[in-house]
Amino acid sequence: MRRGQAELSVLAGIADGITRAPRQRVSTSKSYRDLKAWQASMTVVERIYAATRRFPHDERFGLTSQLRRACVSMPANLAEGRARRSDRAFANHVSIALGSHAEAETCLEIAQRLGYLTPVERDDLMTYLDSAGQLLSGLYRLLNAGNKQ
Repeated sequence: MRRGQAELSVLAGIADGITRAPRQRVSTSKSYRDLKAWQASMTVVERIYAATRRFPHDERFGLTSQLRRACVSMPANLAEGRARRSDRAFANHVSIALGSHAEAETCLEIAQRLGYLTPVERDDLMTYLDSAGQLLSGLYRLLNAGNKQ
């Protein structure tokens, strides 16, 4: 396999969320928009914004803002990290996105406990959040495997 083909193969794995160790530098040519983790995170943002529109007005600067910012941070960190010139920097931004994912999970739990979401609504949102989290975790493992070689 030629060098260019090997890099495309690795990138295809990232875009699909596959967790296999790369042989070449991971951050080569594809856009962050091609990452399945970024796409799933963007879906989470859309769903969270729709759900938080129904939160009480007095939570606008509290839980609503916190939850929205945590969710926006996931795809934003993927985009910023992907634009960096090293896999290590990219992995660091994916790690930050994972932290934001955990923050969003906690905020959803709080919203349900405070009665702003029903358990069914929370579970529906968690399904999207879990999907994004799995892809973020796989991408993080892939990038770290590349840094150990």
